[in-house]
Amino acid sequence: MIERHIIINPEVDPVVFYGVNNANIQLIRNLYPKLRIAARGSVVTAIGDESETADFEAKIRTLADYAARYNKLAEDVIIDTVKGTPPPQLNTDDVIIYGAGGRPIQARTPNQQHLVSTFTENDLTFALGPAGTGKTYLAVALAVRALRAREVRKIILSRPAVEAGEKLGFLPGDMKDKIDPYLQPLYDALEDMIPAAKLKEYMETNVIQIAPLAFMRGRTLNDAIIVLDEAQNTTTHQIKMFLTRLGMGSKMIVTGDITQIDLPRSTASGLIHALRVLKGVKGIGRIEFDKKDIVRHHLVQRIVEAYERAEAQPEGGIESKE
Repeated sequence: MIERHIIINPEVDPVVFYGVNNANIQLIRNLYPKLRIAARGSVVTAIGDESETADFEAKIRTLADYAARYNKLAEDVIIDTVKGTPPPQLNTDDVIIYGAGGRPIQARTPNQQHLVSTFTENDLTFALGPAGTGKTYLAVALAVRALRAREVRKIILSRPAVEAGEKLGFLPGDMKDKIDPYLQPLYDALEDMIPAAKLKEYMETNVIQIAPLAFMRGRTLNDAIIVLDEAQNTTTHQIKMFLTRLGMGSKMIVTGDITQIDLPRSTASGLIHALRVLKGVKGIGRIEFDKKDIVRHHLVQRIVEAYERAEAQPEGGIESKE
């Protein structure tokens, strides 16, 4: 009798691999009735004769690689793989990553595709445009892809803690409780791309860090993808401080919409200033989205267009009619 211990790819989510209520591992047990199979954490153990445990190990590694790549593992893929049929290879040409549940996340417009290529070619990329164009979502997806490919050791996501026209007042709880409302859009994107258990692990081990911009001072960020969201709400000093955090082996994506500045009227936007100062600097890419890139509800594009028309009118051109 041989006892084999197979360590599963650490990028595989246990829920995806083992299945809900361990349905997948139970199916695998049924397909290998001569083996005694146990699974604990990231280790699968098989006890049986040498040839069958060797076949089991090869098939388990194939299934684990499939689950890591596509973030899903269906019953038919397990059965076909165990019977000797290679799992189907999906078309991944335009896919950035496979999100939670195996949903492909990909660029959906030419400008979004341009962002993907610009990020690859530059260490600092500015992504500018109106709400709903996928700036933040794609930036987070590119960061997650780099982490999964082990191109970097961590992801750092940041936003300036500026209220959008309303005062939140005193917030109860510890520091995390107080700043989380500002950072929720970043959490939302991550939850779409990383299974809950894996995301929790990444957050607890600081592989993924989400922090307000003020917490960046004094740091040097090496081997990381760093995303600054809502950069139009930074001051000139804040964005300079942030951009100079870039360390060795790191890349930055800065997103913003210069039509939605929530700073006091007397305060200049750091994003606008940085775009002017850094124009033409080698190694910096810039993508400008427009309303054609809006990928939210179809009404969002119409709303953006309506505001553009209103802003183009002379002051007082919009009247309230009852």
